[in-house]
Amino acid sequence: MGRGKIAIKKIENPTSRQVTYSKRRLGIMKKAKELTVLCDAQVSLIMFSSSGKLADYCSPSTEIKDVFERYQQVTGIDIWDAQYQRMQDTLKNLKEINHNLQKEIRQRKGENLEGLEIKELRGLEQKLEESIKIVRQRKYHVIATQTDTYKKKLRSTREIYTTLLHELEVEDENQRRSIVAEDLIGVYDSAILMANQQRTVSQICRM
Repeated sequence: MGRGKIAIKKIENPTSRQVTYSKRRLGIMKKAKELTVLCDAQVSLIMFSSSGKLADYCSPSTEIKDVFERYQQVTGIDIWDAQYQRMQDTLKNLKEINHNLQKEIRQRKGENLEGLEIKELRGLEQKLEESIKIVRQRKYHVIATQTDTYKKKLRSTREIYTTLLHELEVEDENQRRSIVAEDLIGVYDSAILMANQQRTVSQICRM
């Protein structure tokens, strides 16, 4: 029993459509390679999936550009004309945007104001006020940040000073205790020496 005939129409299910494209893409690429080998033909194949993914094939020792140029010569159709026109339109649009930006910059600097109507001058004034407001907010934010940083550094410096002062006081106290202990030891040694001397004198007197 042969396979059922598939109706040639768009597959509505996206998953099935992608699977079908993947399978048939491999098949048509295989056929293009076979045609190149069997018939010594120059074949150039370009495909885009519904998601925009590119798949292409070009017969060996042949550049796609050469195939396009031969196609243009045979058909008389300039396939690059539309692309060139789009590039020209994009360039023109970018130049216009650049011109308007340059003009707006000069006007914000107080230049080229001649010929502007009241409405345009008011609009320019409003833009300047909004810009000044943004700059002022940024300035206040920077000042607040710097102030907080200074306070943190000052607090850290005070803590370090307090710690060093405490360590110095502890060291001084230890030194004083060491001196008192040395003095007591000296007094104790002197007392022992005097006692020994008195004992020796007493013994001599008894003799």
